[in-house]
Amino acid sequence: MTEISVRFGGAAGDGIASLGEMITRSFSRRGLHAMGLNAYQSVIRGGHVWFQTRASTDPIHSQGDGTDLLYALDALTVEIHAPEVRRGGTVIFDPEKFTLPRDRIPTGVSVLEVPTLAIARKYSTQAILQNAAGLGAAAALAGVPWATLHDVIQDSFGRKSDNVVQWNLGASEDGYRYALEHAAVHDRAPAGGGAAKLVLTGNQAIALGAAAAGCKFLSQYPMTPASSIMHWMAAHSRALGIVVKQAEDELAAINMAIGASFGGVRAMTATSGGGFALMVEALGMAGMTETPLVVVESQRSGPSTGLPTKTEQGDLNLMLGAGQGEFPRAILAPADPAEAYRAAIRAFELAEAFQTPVLLASDLHLSESYFTVDREAIALPPDPPSLFTVAENGHEYRRYEITPSGVSPRALPGQPGLQFVAGSDEHDEWGHLISDVRSGVPEGVAKRVEMMDKRMRKLRGLADAAPTPFVEGPVPAELTIVAWGSSVGPVRDAVANLRAEGIVANVLRVPTVYPLQVEALVPLLRAARRTLLVELNYSGQFGRLVRAETGIELPERLLKYDGEPLYPREIVARAKEVVRAHGG
Repeated sequence: MTEISVRFGGAAGDGIASLGEMITRSFSRRGLHAMGLNAYQSVIRGGHVWFQTRASTDPIHSQGDGTDLLYALDALTVEIHAPEVRRGGTVIFDPEKFTLPRDRIPTGVSVLEVPTLAIARKYSTQAILQNAAGLGAAAALAGVPWATLHDVIQDSFGRKSDNVVQWNLGASEDGYRYALEHAAVHDRAPAGGGAAKLVLTGNQAIALGAAAAGCKFLSQYPMTPASSIMHWMAAHSRALGIVVKQAEDELAAINMAIGASFGGVRAMTATSGGGFALMVEALGMAGMTETPLVVVESQRSGPSTGLPTKTEQGDLNLMLGAGQGEFPRAILAPADPAEAYRAAIRAFELAEAFQTPVLLASDLHLSESYFTVDREAIALPPDPPSLFTVAENGHEYRRYEITPSGVSPRALPGQPGLQFVAGSDEHDEWGHLISDVRSGVPEGVAKRVEMMDKRMRKLRGLADAAPTPFVEGPVPAELTIVAWGSSVGPVRDAVANLRAEGIVANVLRVPTVYPLQVEALVPLLRAARRTLLVELNYSGQFGRLVRAETGIELPERLLKYDGEPLYPREIVARAKEVVRAHGG
């Protein structure tokens, strides 16, 4: 396929993320598939940050390997990223800003000096305007038509004063024309074509899916990388009729969401691992009171504060065991924004249908990276049916009635004839606490077993209703790569790269991490000639779950936990080792 990668680098506060987002949108408006990776440190000002956008005529699923164009705002960017520039690529910089470390420029890579500061001074005393000139130069070499970039800049700065818009347009056009006068469009630049695509981060897709599912209440305490869910919901709250509450901490956030759901509206909270650790007691209350609840857990590197702006899949064990005792839950793990949109909708459907908490497992890489999404992939679901019971004459309402499915008739609190007790202690079918003297000890012991059995029967229904594991790619294959969540993206690209090298591989996808659908998963694992488990954690947490539930060991592994996302080349290298070790 034809593809190109553009990378911007500088210090925090230099506007690198804005550059990356605009070049990503430029590619999307040409009908190209694109993915933008935003890498930054946990500092307000200073520290190295970078953004890479990869664009292609064919679907892509990760940031890829290496880059073709590097726009460096400081010498450190060249030191770090110039070795990643592929042969035939270009390093763009302004010699007025710093002296280029020539020894870092790989063989076959050219250098383009662009007077970005001088261009900026034509329009304003604001040095940050140099970014517009650098963006124009990078876009020109990437094959982006000026008209496309013009429209993106116009839209990006449209809310600012007319002078700011015109300054950015002027500086961008000057940088664009300067680049074409002194260099050529890169050979890898893909031609556009097709309809313009949406550009979404994983968090935006989750928020959009929640709104489409009918979420009417979000309570959240901001914590990277989940914060932008609240930002999106707050920005659209009036138009969508959603109440957004920034809580004082994560304990308040989840309890507010439980209260809203108990009152009859679809409610959600979102956090990362550190915040979710504070929520676990309340999660158990939702399980005991059988209150629907959606919780987004966007993982980052731990333990403790860990690497707050880096990615990991290290919270699976926490999600599996969150809350004292046992109660049913589901954990959905989308791989990209289109899946995140659908998973958010499904999470609300499952939570309400089975009256239990549902966790949506994301991570920083998915939550904050930009992806193009076909408009057709964002379809509105049908209006959800009402799952509330209605009062009937002579009906003795039992809120926690024991049923074959474990799901009891749910009523809005306070309805005449449908009053009930909803305590967080163990209770009988009416909600009366079984430690009450009216129940008596022997009867209470038996009732405890009945109520536990009732609640846990929901796991069967959740397993049947949630998305099931499946294999992408050719069957049979020399190697089956097992992955979940955002790890699936680079695995997909690695499978394509392996195919180009003559190795037939596929990927076994597990979109529902829990309850693990053993009946569907075991045949897929047993059909695999050999397997490779890929996860972003130290201990292979999903592999351990698979072994516990199925008895099947996944001995060959690629486990990464340095905070950086997976790269296709890493998966390809490990896959080759596995194939060679087994006589492939």
